[in-house]
Amino acid sequence: MPRRPRVSIPGYAEHIIQRGNNRQPIFACDEDMKAYAYWLGEYAKKFEVSIHAWVFMTNHVHLLCTPSNPASISSMMQSLGRQYVRYFNYTYQRTGTLWEGRFKSCLVQDQSYLFHLYRYIELNPVRADMVKDPADYSWSSYQCNGLGASSDLLTPHQLYQSLGKTKEERCNVYRDMFQYQVDDKLLEDIRLTANKGLALGNDKFKEQIALLTGQRQTQAKRGRKKGWRKHRDD
Repeated sequence: MPRRPRVSIPGYAEHIIQRGNNRQPIFACDEDMKAYAYWLGEYAKKFEVSIHAWVFMTNHVHLLCTPSNPASISSMMQSLGRQYVRYFNYTYQRTGTLWEGRFKSCLVQDQSYLFHLYRYIELNPVRADMVKDPADYSWSSYQCNGLGASSDLLTPHQLYQSLGKTKEERCNVYRDMFQYQVDDKLLEDIRLTANKGLALGNDKFKEQIALLTGQRQTQAKRGRKKGWRKHRDD
């Protein structure tokens, strides 16, 4: 079956997932995460991608970003992936692939859905039982979006900027969004759209993207195969 063409539209936010092959670790220590973050920032700048949110987990990465042109994100992720693999293989005296095929991506509707993605990404360590509070995890953008820390990696989305007139106001409003976990139905929708490359948003948004790209943005209905079981994929 041919691969579904990747959809990337300048000015539209995207959810990006990059995983280790066979879910193997891609970060063994903080120095690895520092290296990945550095090159992410370098290539985001080079290819004009705005990074709004991120989380670096042991065996995968989530990003929320907006490209300036249709090839921006693919160019950034390809360059980042090659650079980091060279570093990782040299550091740990290994060879071969590190990534699980192509990175996953999907478009995200700004209104209503964008902040759900912020929460989904930055609550990842909480869902994984690594920390009780997202503020306790060092390798996510919650340190910036929720606590006001500075980072050259971050470009605040315009909707984030609209949360308040000052940094303190924006952080206070943002932290209030994290009083509750992302509900199960929304979790399912986020995982499905990312894995299938479908747009995350309401029906009108999906219709709009379908018209712009000529690609259907809803999942084809299929019967379950015998032995099929639901698989959680964060």
